[in-house]
Amino acid sequence: MLTLADLFIVLLFASAAAWLWRGHGIRERALALVRRHCEKMDVLLLDDNVALRRLSLLRDAHGRRRLARVYGFEFTVTGEQRHVGSISMFGQHLGQIELDAHPFSASAEDTAKPANVVHLNDWRQRPPPPSY
Repeated sequence: MLTLADLFIVLLFASAAAWLWRGHGIRERALALVRRHCEKMDVLLLDDNVALRRLSLLRDAHGRRRLARVYGFEFTVTGEQRHVGSISMFGQHLGQIELDAHPFSASAEDTAKPANVVHLNDWRQRPPPPSY
């Protein structure tokens, strides 16, 4: 015969298993979001993995404190150095993704001379404006 204490223990284990199962789904969603963000930022996600760092009370976009899962991951830009990043998840919803300071490679369009930039040598060679 099941006693109330036995029923409580079974419900406690079932709740813990359900929480772990849901946490695995949230981890998979966080990994997909990190992959997409790394592609957008033109960095390489290392080990193709995110790891739970902590559970924490963080503020969401509305300023309310909510329980968040904070996952950590590593990425590289040059292939030589590992950099650390983190992603916070409020349930299935993204909180924020942070990447540590890292070098970035300038593309050809970034090195082109923009039209609104005046270089110092060009400025010095201009004649002074007329005074009235």
